[in-house]
Amino acid sequence: MDQYRTEEEQVEALRRWWSENGRSVIAAIIIAGSLSFAYQTWKGSVETKQQDASDLYQAMLQRVSSADASPSQQQQGIALGEQLKSDFSGTTYAQFAALHLARIAVAENDLAAAEEQLRWVLGEASKGSDTAQLAQLRLARVLAASGDSDQALAILDSQEQGTYQASYAVARGDILLGQGKTEDARLSYAEALSLAAVNPGQVNLATLQQKVQALSPVPARELAIPEMETPEAVDVEPVIDEFATPEEQED
Repeated sequence: MDQYRTEEEQVEALRRWWSENGRSVIAAIIIAGSLSFAYQTWKGSVETKQQDASDLYQAMLQRVSSADASPSQQQQGIALGEQLKSDFSGTTYAQFAALHLARIAVAENDLAAAEEQLRWVLGEASKGSDTAQLAQLRLARVLAASGDSDQALAILDSQEQGTYQASYAVARGDILLGQGKTEDARLSYAEALSLAAVNPGQVNLATLQQKVQALSPVPARELAIPEMETPEAVDVEPVIDEFATPEEQED
């Protein structure tokens, strides 16, 4: 009887507790279920958005990267790139698309359009990210080609360079050489060589060594190297494509 009475008391206590707290428990379960459903829905939406952006980016590359692409295909690729920027601006695919659009603009000698694309990338990419550093480097090149060397140098000197320090130093040297500051250019090239030794693969070492040697005080005939072209004689597009994203390197 004592055990039975104890069980009855436990049941009564449970009934009272449920009467007092049942609604709160049910509400908590409903809220937790709703939050879980909302999270799963959001996660699925993000994954779907990323996949859609990836598909659109691949379609763009097929049109703009083909060596035998027709003008019509090129324009289709440009339109897809702009669609990526408009519909998927928060994705890295949109930023890569803008880098491609900047390169196309440079190839067409539309430096103003290239600058606009690169500034868009800087407005979207995380500060200090590889994409932002690459966009800054290319923007400096575009500004220098447009005749604004001072602003180009200011960008190279003031922005975070991250792992691209050697590429920044080369760009600085090219711009200084274009200004006729040969000694400053030589020092920048020498700095780039030192940086490239620590982080190889950033720049073309053979070309960089030629630039350093061409500006050294040793007579050119003793160096037995070809005369180096000045930045004015170098095409803008190869300069802009000096450092490419992994997707661009596959083109």
